[in-house]
Amino acid sequence: MELNVDYAVERLVSLLKIPSPSGNTKKAIDFVNEEFKTLGIRTYMTNKGALIATIRGKNQNKEVTLSAHVDTLGGMVKEIKSSGRIKFTQIGGYVMNTVEGEYVYIENSNNNLYSGTILTTKASSHVHGQETKEIERNMENMEIRLDEKVSSKKDIENLGINIGDYVFFEPRTTITNSGFIKSRHLDDKAGVASLLGIAKYLVDNNIKPKYTTNFFISNYEEVGHGASAAIPNKTFEFIAVDMAAPGKGQSSDEYSVTICAKDSSGPYDLELKKKLVNLAEKNDLSYKIDIYPYYGSDGSAALKSGYDIKVGLIGPGVDASHSFERTHKEAIENTVKLGILYLTE
Repeated sequence: MELNVDYAVERLVSLLKIPSPSGNTKKAIDFVNEEFKTLGIRTYMTNKGALIATIRGKNQNKEVTLSAHVDTLGGMVKEIKSSGRIKFTQIGGYVMNTVEGEYVYIENSNNNLYSGTILTTKASSHVHGQETKEIERNMENMEIRLDEKVSSKKDIENLGINIGDYVFFEPRTTITNSGFIKSRHLDDKAGVASLLGIAKYLVDNNIKPKYTTNFFISNYEEVGHGASAAIPNKTFEFIAVDMAAPGKGQSSDEYSVTICAKDSSGPYDLELKKKLVNLAEKNDLSYKIDIYPYYGSDGSAALKSGYDIKVGLIGPGVDASHSFERTHKEAIENTVKLGILYLTE
């Protein structure tokens, strides 16, 4: 299979530049929607704000659905301190030391952006000495220093910043000459880009999938209920395309597509897993099989919501998940190829 992965990587970079923490994903959804429409694929929005794009298949009596989530980690203004600093609450699951020192943007209700930095409340070693090292990195001890002349709660409020405003993390996206993609939010924008790559290949090569195929772009996965509703009624198989997590005790790497056998929600469908493994082996794809003890997916949300469907999980390996993430073009390429093979063979 001849595949140009540049399209998926280019769309990934564009998507990474669009902030989209859970609950504030419209701009990112709109971007993906326009990409599907440019490919000539019909789309519609769910009431919850997810996007579904559909390609008619040879068999229109049964459907398959592939999902990826556009929502990411982020934060929200929790408290405006009398000092002019901002206390935030987290969106999604991450630990504080992975965002300490990160550049952020706060978006107020008028869509104005204000830059800042996440710091501990005792960030200066010249002021606090050993306490700078010893202070516990938790929500109580973290704050945002705004890049404005502010020294009071009123100063912050005069900027139009209020409780509930969103905090965006700077993604710091970089592509290296060796093919690595470094960025926050590869979970799961790398999966969304993979779905776009699959769709473009089918359209460009005038290939009709075996079954009518839905691309489900969810927008609340990081908080647990992404694909819990609105999966198309005729779906009998559902493949979540989400990042794989390399690390100690794991088989996943940054160059392969991983087929997940089990995560914290339990085993994925055995026959579907076997089908995906056979496709990967038959077509000489670089693939891994792995298990994740601290992981859930759109497939998990769908099953917990009572959908009577077979569910699988695949995705590109992303190092340092929910931290300073990195993947490689080869992982995206292998993910796109496995998705195409699943839909056509």
